Amino acid sequence: MGKTTPPQPLPVKRALRKLGADIRDARKRRRIPLDLLAQRALTSHVTMIKVERGDPSVSIGVYANVLFALGLVERLGDVADRAYDEVGQALEDERLPKRARLPSRARKAARDE
Repeated sequence: MGKTTPPQPLPVKRALRKLGADIRDARKRRRIPLDLLAQRALTSHVTMIKVERGDPSVSIGVYANVLFALGLVERLGDVADRAYDEVGQALEDERLPKRARLPSRARKAARDE
């Protein structure tokens, strides 16, 4: 009995398929055979086929190894970087205080000076 993965939202499926296609294109541009990339990424031929299809059952670690083997791993660290998190930044901005005040002890000391 094989492993089953939970159903994926359509945007996730599309993103994984695009990632797989982009990996396949990068491999072909570099003229690297599938078996050689699998060896460099420390994975199997079958898993590499799954990666290039964007299979969600493949671990993110395997995707990371493949990107490393292609020389593309640097951008993986930016996927959830706060600089690109517009929703998180907007929520953080909403929670900022409307005005800044000194703590009561500091206000009293400032008046006494």
